[in-house]
This record gives sequence, structure tokens and C-alpha cells, in this order.
Amino acid sequence: MVSMSIRVPDEIHAQLNRLSKLTGRSKTYYVQKAISEKIDDLELLYLAQQRAENVRSSQSKTYSLDEVFDGLSD
Repeated sequence: MVSMSIRVPDEIHAQLNRLSKLTGRSKTYYVQKAISEKIDDLELLYLAQQRAENVRSSQSKTYSLDEVFDGLSD
């Protein structure tokens, strides 16, 4: 496991402290949980944006539904 240092706003730090004290879990636990739950969403969003940009710039070809079905029947 790799160690990281991050800066967070005071409000988030206070929220993490409260949550940690209420639940008996570490702040690190909640930071790791938040990152692991969000990173997949961010990656998918980035890939979708890249795909859209590639389509707009004609770097990727698009196919109609009919073309897809025609290709499946070959």
C-alpha cells in the first residue's frame, strides 16, 4: 500500500473527525472508502468525454443501429 499526503478544506477535515469519532473508524478508512467509490465514476466519465471528443473530431467512426445489426448477421 502506498502512502499519500493530501490537503483538504477545514470543513472536510472537521467532518472526517466527527465521523471518525462517532463510528470508531479512522479518518483514513473514510478517505480510502470515498476514493474507491468515486474513482470508477471519474474514470468512466473521463473515458466517455474522450470518446465524445474523438467522435466530434472524426477520430472514431460511429455506426447506426442498422449497421450494427447488419454486421451481426454476416
